[in-house]
Amino acid sequence: MITIRDTPLDGAWPVPALRPGGIAAELLPAFLPVKDQAITSKLSHPDVIAVTTGQQPGLFTGPLYTVYKALSARGLALALEARWGRPVIPVFWLAGDDHDFAEAAVTHWIGQDGQLATAELAARPPDAPQRPLHREVLGDELDGLLDRLTTELPDGPAGAETVAWLRRHYRSGATIAQGYGGVLNELLAPLGVVCFDPTHPAAKRAAAPLVRTALNRARDLDVLLEARHGQLALAGPPPDVRVGDGAALVFLEGDLGRDRLVLAGDGFDTRRGKVHLSLEAVNDLLAQEPDRFSPNVLLRPVVESFLLPTVAYLGGPGELSYLALAEALFAPLGVPRPLPIPRWSGLLIEARVARTLAKFGVRVEDAIAAPGEVEQRLVRSL
Repeated sequence: MITIRDTPLDGAWPVPALRPGGIAAELLPAFLPVKDQAITSKLSHPDVIAVTTGQQPGLFTGPLYTVYKALSARGLALALEARWGRPVIPVFWLAGDDHDFAEAAVTHWIGQDGQLATAELAARPPDAPQRPLHREVLGDELDGLLDRLTTELPDGPAGAETVAWLRRHYRSGATIAQGYGGVLNELLAPLGVVCFDPTHPAAKRAAAPLVRTALNRARDLDVLLEARHGQLALAGPPPDVRVGDGAALVFLEGDLGRDRLVLAGDGFDTRRGKVHLSLEAVNDLLAQEPDRFSPNVLLRPVVESFLLPTVAYLGGPGELSYLALAEALFAPLGVPRPLPIPRWSGLLIEARVARTLAKFGVRVEDAIAAPGEVEQRLVRSL
């Protein structure tokens, strides 16, 4: 059973004025393969629009809200498709450009003793290159973590199936992003949710014009973001991100991994590597090697809407905070802004747990409201 706190569609949402033509044909290779012909036909439909969500890769799918996001996007897409009578596709953005290894390398599960178990990949040195997760290769230690998961998961009908599902994709020699994308694609494709890989060469080539504009207008955009940050600060704590320091919204991958470009003289310096590149040199490099460039957390949602006809973006509290700040970027870059919507929250209840609650006449709300209260009541009744 899945209980979801619904987010109603207030009023009569008008069909948005998005660019015509649907999803560009050259972008289709960046979607992970799906077997359902109905989904592939929808992706190619000239009137298709998208509801997007996403998450950076993590070990064994990362936090559970990753799946909540995907289900939220699916639910909204189905509602809008029925309301508007046109194809709406839910898209999960696999943020493989992210380089936060420390966050991606750890996972948690509930063990047989009911306690939280933690597993993580070997830490890399602080001075190691900040490689994006689509280049971070998994080693032999992965087999040991999967073996441990096998023995520690509580007894249940889905345990062996879950570990087998993970083993098919998280394997030695694959990257963290490949493992993550594979498991999510296998899980979500049957539900009609498509996974998009922005690190695919087709996506990098398609995003290059927007990245070029963001670099050429880096100084103006920095001023706009600083002003927007000040506006948000008047209403409460602003997003925890630096603006107004001359940093561009773009990373360049080099010897030290993913390196932020910072305005300097006639061009940019890389923040970690201290390498200077003129604006002309950066533009030439972008034309020749677009795969080395990637957006930061504020430019990423703009890239999403630049590549895909996006009507709505579902995210968690942190993501929506970033999107509120990134609002300053859409109009100057000529990109339609999607409607920000909170991901739906839910409570997953296993079938056997639901049966036990029903047997003793216990409501879910009672079981989670006050720890120990329900147990004491049941003991007294017995």
